[in-house]
Amino acid sequence: MSPRRNTPRRRGAPARDADPDALMLRVTGGQRRETGPDGEWVTRRISGAAAAKTYRCPGCHQEIPAGMPHVVAWRPYGDGEDRRHWHSSCWQRRAHLR
Repeated sequence: MSPRRNTPRRRGAPARDADPDALMLRVTGGQRRETGPDGEWVTRRISGAAAAKTYRCPGCHQEIPAGMPHVVAWRPYGDGEDRRHWHSSCWQRRAHLR
């Protein structure tokens, strides 16, 4: 038997995930569209636990070691060849450098 719910459910109350961005992130597996001075991008945040390989950041040309959280970015209508792994801080900074 499951325990009784102590908090009443309100009828007509907005759902917890009424935020369209939160819903889109859940549906797309964490992908987000971003537009900046360098064009439109699709991004995905990679957790440290999911980062299994070493990559080279195009922003600072330093290595992103395995186990470090980072951002993967690619053009929305490309073939995936432009997919790049960025340090999170380099990705945020790139929009301010152009």
